Amino acid sequence: MPSPGRPERGRLAAESKDALASLRAQRLPLGWYARETEAVARALLGCALVHGDRAGVIVETEAYLGPEDLASHARFGSTARNAVMFGAAGTTYVYLCYGVHEMFNIVARDRREAGAVLVRAVAPLVGLPDDARVGRGPGKLTRALALSRAQHGRLLDGDGLFVAAHERVRPRDVVRSPRIGVDYAGAWAARPLRFIIAGHPAVSGQR
Repeated sequence: MPSPGRPERGRLAAESKDALASLRAQRLPLGWYARETEAVARALLGCALVHGDRAGVIVETEAYLGPEDLASHARFGSTARNAVMFGAAGTTYVYLCYGVHEMFNIVARDRREAGAVLVRAVAPLVGLPDDARVGRGPGKLTRALALSRAQHGRLLDGDGLFVAAHERVRPRDVVRSPRIGVDYAGAWAARPLRFIIAGHPAVSGQR
């Protein structure tokens, strides 16, 4: 006899498949990232970050600029670790922080020497528990979406890993603040380069 829960699981699987297909149709082109890093950090709010059969709505980002930004990895110049920050817009930059947390970034720059956006938090959308805490913070979101350094250096133009247009976030619902954990960066620590959806329960740190 079929399990009572099986039809429900089948329905949810079909809904997830349809949702992912819809997101693929809204995938952002690589040229979308080839503009000012701050503009991309703001515009990513409300977009969906998709990896495999999982997706989350981006609710918090931070912009990191070129060598002049003392909080940015680019301050060291191009190295084996950060070389992608100086490369093509729309490329992933994934690194290990404190030997524990994988951090997911997207290269975004126009004429600047380097730039990337750290995705700090996502809200559940597809394939994730309906719990705002699951992607609340950059380390949690990479675990939730099964992202790691294995995805480093990839262009966001495939079906398996991409960003899609999803929700429009009104200007009045966006808050800017200093970035988190960059006190070492002097005056750059106070720059309002963190972008959040105001009051969203999935935002990390101070909401």
